[in-house]
Amino acid sequence: MEAVLTDAFLIVRAMLCPLSLLALLVGFLYAVIVAWQESVVRLKRLHSIPCNRCVYFTGCHYLKCTVNPYKALTEDAVDCLDFEPTLHSKTCCSNHCKL
Repeated sequence: MEAVLTDAFLIVRAMLCPLSLLALLVGFLYAVIVAWQESVVRLKRLHSIPCNRCVYFTGCHYLKCTVNPYKALTEDAVDCLDFEPTLHSKTCCSNHCKL
């Protein structure tokens, strides 16, 4: 009788190991897909920051924006009420802001 129980336990254990590995793999793949989708959404939001196309953007890392210096180049600047479009874009690495 003990041999039958031991064999049944071994069979169940042999079936649970691959199933648990499969469950872990599916969970990992699901987490990777969700993280990928969230990163794409966040990246699209970050690319919609209009600071480098604004008149008030200086391009200097000491004072990025003359109107809203704390909002400049952050997600808060996406819906900036003071945004005024300019004809040319400015880079964040301008050489004209040396002290």
